[in-house]
Amino acid sequence: MPRKSFDRLQPAAIARTSRSVFSDHFPTTRCLLNAIDTDRLQLIPASIAHLEAELESTRSLADRLGASVPASWPPGEYDRGAIEFFRDRMLADPESVGWYGWYAIDRANSIVIGAAGYLGPPNDRGCVEIGYSIAPEFTSRGFATEIVRALVTHALAVEQVWRVIAHTHRENEASSKVLERCGFSLVPARPEVEGSEVDLLEYELLRRDPS
Repeated sequence: MPRKSFDRLQPAAIARTSRSVFSDHFPTTRCLLNAIDTDRLQLIPASIAHLEAELESTRSLADRLGASVPASWPPGEYDRGAIEFFRDRMLADPESVGWYGWYAIDRANSIVIGAAGYLGPPNDRGCVEIGYSIAPEFTSRGFATEIVRALVTHALAVEQVWRVIAHTHRENEASSKVLERCGFSLVPARPEVEGSEVDLLEYELLRRDPS
């Protein structure tokens, strides 16, 4: 999963996200809440009930999703803090469901292979950030690429979204390749932030002008 996605949920980031969620600039940014089917996966938007079940136990999550959950769950940086953050944000704004966590289920085997999603609704500049974590048993199978493409397409189906970003560690070449494969471009480091998190790379994908 691109770093500085699920794990960057510090108080300052929470405050920024809150302003985005309740922004008056975009009163109609409700995310489409249907499940997303890709070639091999079904992506399910996490509800408050899903997240509370997940915080209780993997068995409760499996029962709620109707799919097996691997013993290694939760994957990567999608940890309890991220789950609680998503739940709390959705409790504060129930209409933001779909702009946080999604579960990726391998349809052929009915097993959850990863967690993905957004870090909140689009901000007042039409930007959303994506993140994903794949369970270790299911890496190197192309699932991350499949998930990222689906999340990008889903976000850009919302009229107000024109920019999708993701962050990853400089040494995480696999993650960079996934983002580049999905059409993301590396954002040049800005002087005002250089030195703060020098190992962190930002990628972006912009909506294409239909003209």
